Amino acid sequence: MSSFHAFVTELFAGLGPVRIRRMFGCAGVYAGDVMFGLIDEDTLYLKTDAALRAELAAEGSAAWVYSRANGPWEDSAYWRLPEAALDDPDEAAGWARKALAVATPKAAQKPPKRSR
Repeated sequence: MSSFHAFVTELFAGLGPVRIRRMFGCAGVYAGDVMFGLIDEDTLYLKTDAALRAELAAEGSAAWVYSRANGPWEDSAYWRLPEAALDDPDEAAGWARKALAVATPKAAQKPPKRSR
């Protein structure tokens, strides 16, 4: 586990157990089986909906952007955790709870994974 991954796990301790799983050059941040965050290049992003995006934008946050193979850059539903929250675990956990509230219903809509 990288030092930043350990930092994120500790930062969200007030949320309960959080695990980080590597994926596609980034890492997903999970509470239980629900991915509510994303880490890319030691930057933490949270899953959003329109309301949470507006709140984060008001805090000076920005979207995680990505590009599909040879495609245009696109904004995603993941927005950067505000800088002030990186120094305040209570504030960070509050933002994480909002992201988890957005991610949980979306995760419930996904079909169950097939066992191998």
